[in-house]
Amino acid sequence: MLSILVIMAKTKSLPTLLFDEIDTGVSGEVASKMAKVFTQLGKTSQLISITHLPQIAGKGEQHYHVFKADSDNKTQTKVVELSAKDRVTELAKMMSGEIVTESAMENAKQLLQS
Repeated sequence: MLSILVIMAKTKSLPTLLFDEIDTGVSGEVASKMAKVFTQLGKTSQLISITHLPQIAGKGEQHYHVFKADSDNKTQTKVVELSAKDRVTELAKMMSGEIVTESAMENAKQLLQS
C-alpha cells in the first residue's frame, strides 16, 4: 500500500498524506526503510502518520501524543504536542514500555539525531 501511495504522490499533486498505522506488522530494518520513505514524502507533501514504531515517529518534525482519558464515566481522546524533552521520553516508552530505561532514553536521543 505504501508503494502505491508513493507512486501516486509523485504523479499527482497531493498536498497532505495521512497514514493510519500503515506500518502495522513491520519492524526493524523495514521500519527504518519506511521512515526514509516518509522523510522523502515529507519534503513535497504534508505527512501525518499514526504509528507505534519509534523508527517512524523519530523522523517526524513534530510529535503528538494521542491518548484516551476517562473522566465522569466518559472517555475523551486527547492530543498533546510534545516538547523536545517529552519527545525523547515518549520514544523511549515506545521502545521499552512504561518503565523507561536509560538505554532506551539514549536510543531515543540517537533516533532523533539521525
